Amino acid sequence: MSDPEKKPLSDAELDAQAQVWEKVAHRPEFEKLLTDKARFIVPASIFFLVYYFALIVIVGYFPDLAKKKIGPANFAYWFALSQFFMSWIVAWVYVRAANRFDKQSAAILDEHA
Repeated sequence: MSDPEKKPLSDAELDAQAQVWEKVAHRPEFEKLLTDKARFIVPASIFFLVYYFALIVIVGYFPDLAKKKIGPANFAYWFALSQFFMSWIVAWVYVRAANRFDKQSAAILDEHA
């Protein structure tokens, strides 16, 4: 939603912002920020997807393991339950990393504000 009291930028203001962003995009600090984000997001996403699909693989290809009783439930149930906790842990780790990324981006933008 847009702010109703905020008026649109003029073409000159848009051109000035575009020039600033063009400078920022070619800074080594910005490229490092993008690299840092990719180095976190890609492995985290791969880990999450592998962990998520592991349950399907275990149940489909290793039914004896999935049926193994551990306490009051079987292994597949406990693994499925662990996915909730793993999602929360991945989200918590991402929030911490995103705070670092925000600080990096704020430092870059402060130089050009």
